[in-house]
Amino acid sequence: MSFTPSLLPKLIETVTETIIKNAGEITALDQAIGDGDHVTNLQRGLTALMAQRSEISQLDWPAAWQKIGMTVMTSVGGASGSLYGTLFVAMSKSAAGKDLNVQSVAEAFAQAVEAVKHRGKSDVGEKTMLDVLVPVAKHLQDAAAVSLPLSALLEQTKQVAITGMESTRDMLATKGRASFLGERTRGHIDAGAMSSQLVICALVDVLLANLTAPAQ
Repeated sequence: MSFTPSLLPKLIETVTETIIKNAGEITALDQAIGDGDHVTNLQRGLTALMAQRSEISQLDWPAAWQKIGMTVMTSVGGASGSLYGTLFVAMSKSAAGKDLNVQSVAEAFAQAVEAVKHRGKSDVGEKTMLDVLVPVAKHLQDAAAVSLPLSALLEQTKQVAITGMESTRDMLATKGRASFLGERTRGHIDAGAMSSQLVICALVDVLLANLTAPAQ
């Protein structure tokens, strides 16, 4: 891959800053149709990752994803911890022992999203984080298959994530506490979809900046 795990501290820091910056908006969405604790749970996990970011950066990518996944599972409450933890652990398992390139990372992410579907007993169209993760996974696989230039792949990934997040606005929630509100959930973006979109866009921005940074 063009990127090394030395980027992990910057990736973790940028995601943390992004969630803090958008905490109010995400919380308002979560209070409208959810438990209201989504951001608090995410920040607990990000605090744990911030404390370990230097250690994690010394690992190879599969080991780093495994460490991130286990840290998230043990530090984040609610469904988010289990689902995000599953995502990273499954990516690690898929990528272990393979040469990492755009194709293999796209496949690892797709398998990880399938693991999240299984863990959450959910799928696209049910007003969850999967409405962002599933289209992003498909985009990555499609782009890898046609050898799309990495910069274009990354830029398009951001738009796919934003479109997926926006698609949840008019959906009827069928999972979690929101499912009890029925039609009242329409008109609200899902908080988990928004946080997933923000995380993906933050990660992509760091990778794009690294692509265009002058050689040292």
